[in-house]
Amino acid sequence: MIRAYLLLFVLVLNSVPVFGGEIDLGSRRELFVDDFLIETLDGTELRLHSPQPANVALPLDRPWEGLFCGYFTIFQDGDRYRMYYRGLPDVDHEDSQVTCTAESADGIHWERPNLGLFEINGTRENNVILRGDGTHNFAPFLDTRPNVPKEQKYKALGSMDGGLAAFGSADGIHWKKLHDKPVLTPERHGEFDSQNVSFWSETEGCYVCYFRKFADGVRSIRRATSDDFIQWSDAQPLSYRVPLAHENEYFMRLPNGTIPSATMPAEHLYTNQTHPYFRAPHIYIAFPMRFMPQRQVLDKNQAGATGVHANYGSDAADGVFMSIRGNSSWYTRFMEGFFRPGPDPGNWVSRTNMAARGVVPTGETEMSIYYSQHYAQPSHHLLRCTLRTDGFVSVNGPYSGGFMTTKPFRFAGNRLVMNYSASAAGMMQVELQDREGHPIAGYSMADCVPLFGDTIEGTIAWKGGPDLSQLSGQTVRMKVYLKDADLYSMRFVP
Repeated sequence: MIRAYLLLFVLVLNSVPVFGGEIDLGSRRELFVDDFLIETLDGTELRLHSPQPANVALPLDRPWEGLFCGYFTIFQDGDRYRMYYRGLPDVDHEDSQVTCTAESADGIHWERPNLGLFEINGTRENNVILRGDGTHNFAPFLDTRPNVPKEQKYKALGSMDGGLAAFGSADGIHWKKLHDKPVLTPERHGEFDSQNVSFWSETEGCYVCYFRKFADGVRSIRRATSDDFIQWSDAQPLSYRVPLAHENEYFMRLPNGTIPSATMPAEHLYTNQTHPYFRAPHIYIAFPMRFMPQRQVLDKNQAGATGVHANYGSDAADGVFMSIRGNSSWYTRFMEGFFRPGPDPGNWVSRTNMAARGVVPTGETEMSIYYSQHYAQPSHHLLRCTLRTDGFVSVNGPYSGGFMTTKPFRFAGNRLVMNYSASAAGMMQVELQDREGHPIAGYSMADCVPLFGDTIEGTIAWKGGPDLSQLSGQTVRMKVYLKDADLYSMRFVP
């Protein structure tokens, strides 16, 4: 059985979009979050990088927010940033659920607008935009579909009658249902008791929704598509594979999230937070909360000291990183924790460390990722973390040096720019080869000007200069030498 799954792994790994036998890159940016472009790793590896804590983005201390706030959505909207989340002070009174919003000019400092739309606890001075249907897991997005009606510039899916209802808005504040019945239902799709995310895919030319499914008692992920946000396809099961050069370290995950081994517990993917990466929208990134039911770390006294709700002192959770391309049914999954609970006891309780849906740029060389801490506690808050731009995963070369070689591809452009980082003693060099792997005259490793330093957009040059116009449109391979260095992304530009 295991050998059959590994064979399927190899078949899927090699079933990438090609044109005439090679990958057609055009001028799009490629991140090394998976094996899409990589043929061999020789002395190098794909290395997962973790975001670094920066600041508390939002303390969840308003009377209508509280211990059980959750299901955050964050995205950039022109010159400002928007945040949406559930407010829920008491999990035993779910009729008190509301949907809240916050705004920011930089993605770092957040403010709650005083909207006056709903009376909560005797006052309209609050940031509530919705109550009733949808509020349990309201998940909005900015609709980038061409010619979208202005009254539907913002769309969302949210819970209603056991399924998901469709909502639209002209301003992101005032929302209306787009249909009087749920558009995704348990009968055809899955269970919707967590955050279920959707977006317009410019790559696929349709709306896509990623949502929860229970398979053999384990939380996993499925997806559906739609041309109009109302009529949705049947659910498509999704599975997971591990990156190249890790197949001997991990068994491949089965569709329900389990592994073919009785020695390890199943890992639930509680949420998924799948969305297009803003610098390479053909790549969808995801930050599922990895939920480990009944893995209790804190004893009764330790849990009591955190102030956690009595029903939430057990279980453990962290966040993992995955990526998926277009209409693929396979996530590439790194098994290591993307962010860990750390030494703070307040992060070793049930359902904490849940990532928000959304990664946004917050500087020339950094992007921000957000996740909640201290769930079900009076100190509950949303944490902002930073990561290098494109910096989820890198091709890493050790001090002793190593190589990465790509599959054959074609490109459009005159220059090659790379996002790379090296130590003071490190370096990187790039060789372009023909389809058979022979160095192209003038673009060999010996011709490449060694690359030192650390840059998001470094131009690659050879002795004859950086110009690649004579190779544009031809089939080539690329071989990269890395010594104590990391390569995060690449792009051919005019």
